[in-house]
Amino acid sequence: MDVVSIRNAIRKKYAEVSGTAANKFNYPTGRDGAALQGYDLMILVNMPDGLIESFCGVGNPFTLGQISPEEAVLDIGCGAGFDMIVASHLVGRKGKVCGIDITQEMLEKAKKNLEQAAVSVYELQVAGAEEIPYDNETFDVVTSNGVLNLSPLKGKSFKEIYRVLKPTGRLQFADIVLKEGKSSSGSSPLDDWSN
Repeated sequence: MDVVSIRNAIRKKYAEVSGTAANKFNYPTGRDGAALQGYDLMILVNMPDGLIESFCGVGNPFTLGQISPEEAVLDIGCGAGFDMIVASHLVGRKGKVCGIDITQEMLEKAKKNLEQAAVSVYELQVAGAEEIPYDNETFDVVTSNGVLNLSPLKGKSFKEIYRVLKPTGRLQFADIVLKEGKSSSGSSPLDDWSN
C-alpha cells in the first residue's frame, strides 16, 4: 500500500464521519462515547447535537495534564472541533486554539461548531501531522485524539510535533494501537487504517 492510497481512504471515511460517527466504529461514539472517555459532563451538556454526533475520540487527552489560561494549543486531526472547544474553555480568550485536519468536510463542520459555541479565537487549516503548517516552537500543548495512529508516516509526524512545540511544551494524546491482525473481520487493508 502506498501513502497516497492510505490518505485517500482516511479522507473518504472521515468525510462521512463529518455527518455522523454512528455505526462507523467498533467503539462508542457521539455523546455516549465522550461521556465514557471522562469529559466534563458540564461541557458535554452544552455541546450542540451537530457537533457531538461526529465525536469519535478514543480517549481524553485533557486528563494527561493541565492546560492553563493563555496557552497555545494545536489539535491534530481536529475533526468537528470537539477538543478545540474543550481547549478554548481552558485557555480562555487570551489563549490560542488551532486545529488541523486532512478532511475539508470536517473543517467546515468545525468552523460552524466553533462559531456556534462562541469560540472567537481559533484557526483551522487543512493539513496532516506529517507537515504541520506552523512555525517552530509555536505551541505550549499539542493534543490529538485517535489520529496519530492514522498516519502512515508516524516518525515524520512526531518530528513535526516536536518542531512546533515550545521547549517546555507537551504532547497530550489518546490513541488505539492494534497489537496483532486486522481490526475487524472482512475489512480491506485500506479500511483497517481508519477503523
